[in-house]
This record gives sequence, C-alpha cells and structure tokens, in this order.
Amino acid sequence: MKLIVGLGNPGREYENTRHNVGFMVLDAYAKKKGVSFSKEKFQGLYTDFYQNGEKIILLKPQTYMNLSGESVFQFVQFFSISLSDILIINDDLDLAIGTFKLKASGSSGGHNGLKNIEQHLNTNQYKRFKIGISNDKMMDTKDYVLGRFSTTEKEQLDKVISLSLNILDDFLTYRFDVLMNQYNKKQTR
Repeated sequence: MKLIVGLGNPGREYENTRHNVGFMVLDAYAKKKGVSFSKEKFQGLYTDFYQNGEKIILLKPQTYMNLSGESVFQFVQFFSISLSDILIINDDLDLAIGTFKLKASGSSGGHNGLKNIEQHLNTNQYKRFKIGISNDKMMDTKDYVLGRFSTTEKEQLDKVISLSLNILDDFLTYRFDVLMNQYNKKQTR
C-alpha cells in the first residue's frame, strides 16, 4: 500500500495559492486516474485506487498546513503504511517556479507542514516531491505563500503539474533512487 499526500489548506479562499501546490498536483492526478476525493477520514479528504494489485491512497489533509502531520499520522497508523511507501508533495520557497526536486529524506527546510509531519511520524525519513514556488524577499513569507500565481507563474507551474503525473505513476512502479536520477535532471523551465 502506498500513501501519496498533497499538502495545502482547505477552503475556497486558499484555492490556487502557492501553498496549495500539493493539492493541485493531487487533484490533477486523481482526475487522470478517474477518481475523486469523495471520502473523509482522520481530518483528511482521500480517494484510493488499485494499481498492479496494490492499494494507492491519495490524501489531502484538511487540518490546515501547519497541522498536516495529524492527518498523515492517523492514516499511517490505521492502514499500517510503511514509511518507505509515503510520498509528501509540498511547495518549496527555495526552488524557482517551474522547478522541482525529489528527495528521499531530510530536514523540513522551515516548511511548517513538513515540520508537523516529522513531529507526528517521529522521523524525517520519508520521501518528498518538492515543487518550487520561488520566493519574494520583499514580502512577508506568510503573505507570499498564501498569494496567488501570476499568469506566467501559473503557466510554469502547469508544466510541472503535467510532468508530475508521470512522476507519480513512476513512483508506483520504480525504486525512488531511480526516480530521483531520472527526474531531478529534468527541469521544465
């Protein structure tokens, strides 16, 4: 069983904001797979499907970003999901718009959603799919991440989201080191 988690904030006011790229990727992937987020459990909206005989859960925590770990932890516990079978999709201020990075583990990099997941799982040894949202040092970080994308930024992000559908499919099939070697070199900018 695999768990793919997209991070974001629930509610219409947060739709299409920089902090919600995890939700955007999962929405696009669910659409590709022909499933919808119609189930609720453990403070999360989720859906599932089977691929190659394995159950795949797509989760959008509804706890707000800073408490994402509460929902993730409950899913991991309830479904007995191995840490090696978790992928977290999050926004990253240190990566330029139109870029991404797959990481096997590591620090939260100051990302509050990842910090909370680490606290609840009691480890930082889980896989991440970090999507660049750039950074505007002239703005307060909170205002920036809750802001919307410009038209040009959205075009760049759409290219990453399109490629992410292949990345997620490959995550279900290949070892993560193979994915990192293949995709971390491929940047869409």
